[in-house]
Amino acid sequence: MAKKKKLTKDERIKKEERRLKRIYKNIDKDNKAIIDGLIQRAAYMRVTLEDWENDIDENGYVEMFTQSEKTDPYERERPVARLYNTMNKNYQSIIKQLSDLIPKQEAKKDDDGFDAFVATR
Repeated sequence: MAKKKKLTKDERIKKEERRLKRIYKNIDKDNKAIIDGLIQRAAYMRVTLEDWENDIDENGYVEMFTQSEKTDPYERERPVARLYNTMNKNYQSIIKQLSDLIPKQEAKKDDDGFDAFVATR
């Protein structure tokens, strides 16, 4: 089995931008400018979140920390964990904004003929 080349962060971001642009390719022109900016931010955030997830998986959410050599160390949340949580919340918000811009398809009614029957009476 051939080994896959590991993509750089920029390559992964571009790949994610292309994926999102395919999803939102049929958006009307009025919303296109809005979507392009959201897609760029979302792509960057997703790739960064993946990197931070790997770091958290390897090193955990907490670390031992001390203010000085004279005090006992204690567990504290790692800064990357806090950053991850904040960025993940913002990423979810952007994805929600993008999803809201997709035109909603009207649900098809099951036509049992009753309305047409009543209309003819």
